Amino acid sequence: MDKAVRASDTPIGIDVEAGKHYFWCSCGRSAKQPFCDGSHAGTSFAPLKYTATETRKVFFCGCKATAKSPLCDGSHSR
Repeated sequence: MDKAVRASDTPIGIDVEAGKHYFWCSCGRSAKQPFCDGSHAGTSFAPLKYTATETRKVFFCGCKATAKSPLCDGSHSR
């Protein structure tokens, strides 16, 4: 199985809009972190769809080790 690349040592804060879909990069290879740019091609990874329930700032996982994908759960500090 492929292993995700640690794209960041911190969460990535993004202002999201209610009802809008976002596609989180689960492989860590995207140049458009935290979002997918198709760099997972040829791996076992796929982007994860996140639909914002409200307009606000959310923190997407950058280390790719979160148990609450796609949002940060503090795994980067462990």
